[in-house]
Amino acid sequence: MVLEIIATSLEDAVIAEQAGADRIELCVALSEDGLTPSLGLTESVVNGVKIPVNVIVRPHNRGFHYTEDDLSVMVTDIRHIKRVGAAGIVIGALTENNKVDTDAISLLLQEAEGLDVTFHRAFDFVDNQFEALETISSFPQINQILTSGGPAPAPESAEQLKKLVKQCENKSIKIIAGSGVTPESLAFLIEETGVEQVHLGSGVRVNRSFMYPVDAEVVTDVKKQLEQMRS
Repeated sequence: MVLEIIATSLEDAVIAEQAGADRIELCVALSEDGLTPSLGLTESVVNGVKIPVNVIVRPHNRGFHYTEDDLSVMVTDIRHIKRVGAAGIVIGALTENNKVDTDAISLLLQEAEGLDVTFHRAFDFVDNQFEALETISSFPQINQILTSGGPAPAPESAEQLKKLVKQCENKSIKIIAGSGVTPESLAFLIEETGVEQVHLGSGVRVNRSFMYPVDAEVVTDVKKQLEQMRS
């Protein structure tokens, strides 16, 4: 079981690592569903923890269809992220009719050699997730898809997530269940879906709010739950 924690600061990342997180997703502007962090923050976090740090590459919050200028910025961001030693990137791009934008993804992946790649929750805005999964899995560089199974929180979309996990069998790509996951819903989510990677944000923060830092005690509790389920 892989426990991925959202960090928006070096403090978040250090707390998450010490409490047992397996991987960090680094981003800022969580009120906008996450945007690319600064180079300074990225470098500080990569140098400040030993666990893998995957950095979101999302230049704005105006949907997931990107112009040539947007993509140029994203390519430059990926170069910087790779240069400072991050483990991976978190990307996604859709066409105007809500299908995976294979041209945009191909362009971004040209800069991502050697990086762990996650397709982010743009996946939850496609018209057909099963079709989109097949398209995404045709890119061998993409290792994970972060999804709640649709527009609803992950615990409410367990049946869809179960189908997506099943579709990933015999594929190199895996599902990360994220959005709305809490310590209380974790066991149900894993038992119902068979997912092996989980992504938590506000659910492991003080007051369950992104306005507050990561709560080490809650992360430790989640990690213990995962270890018990694995055994």
